[in-house]
Amino acid sequence: MRKILIPTDFSDNAMNAIKYALELFKYHKSKFYIMHAYQDEIYADETVLNRNKLATVTKQVHNASTKKLDNVLKQIKEISPNPRHEYFALPANSVLVDEADRIVDKENIDIIVMGTRGETNDRRMTFGSNTLQVLKYVACPVLAIPENYNYTQPKHIMFPTNYMIPYKRRELKLFCDMASPFRATIDMVYISMSDKLSMRQEDNREFVKNELCKNPINFIAIKQKDITKSILKYIETNNIDMLVMVNTRQSFLEDILFQNRVSRLTLELEIPFLAMQNIKRI
Repeated sequence: MRKILIPTDFSDNAMNAIKYALELFKYHKSKFYIMHAYQDEIYADETVLNRNKLATVTKQVHNASTKKLDNVLKQIKEISPNPRHEYFALPANSVLVDEADRIVDKENIDIIVMGTRGETNDRRMTFGSNTLQVLKYVACPVLAIPENYNYTQPKHIMFPTNYMIPYKRRELKLFCDMASPFRATIDMVYISMSDKLSMRQEDNREFVKNELCKNPINFIAIKQKDITKSILKYIETNNIDMLVMVNTRQSFLEDILFQNRVSRLTLELEIPFLAMQNIKRI
């Protein structure tokens, strides 16, 4: 049973992410948890909010969230009346990252699917603030769907890696199960100025090869210093349908997304992006 958490702010981008998830997991027996964390909405206008009004405002926001979630579930069942799928609405008086973290632990969530940005996020950034926070702090794979992306079966997947970190068997199995129904080809792309792999890197590459045995894998090396530029060029020239990266210390994703604000602006993705092996960060 696949367990999928989808945060929503009821934007078109959030609904687009839901539609993508329904298609991607249509062959899987799955539970979808549609979550709306509304605490920020309660305190949105503190100039008129006081202790006497807090309980009333909280109830109003909760009821509105519940009603909107019910409407989302109704739309889902109309879009995809899939007997393999179960749906659950989760309104929460909490902030997004905290609630996502709690549900991941409580329900043993396999993957979080969300839009790259919501209605209030910075339009100049590929990844909005909510997506970045979930990527950075919630210990669960995250599949980010670009705004207005039209669903395409993931037939050709790019997996750039430096082979420096051990991979989690559960997350590689999740990735394999996602890709195998579509007979996807996976390109494991090693980007480095060095031609040689250490023993550690060779062992990690062999582990990946064995765990992703359901899918054809191409092991490719690119001699290049600029990792981000190499990834974007490879996506463009090879008709890549999905980008997969590992999110932990000493990884490409760490370098690209979390070092500084400039780096966050450089990954101009127009395809779905799966970040695996998330970790808690201090």
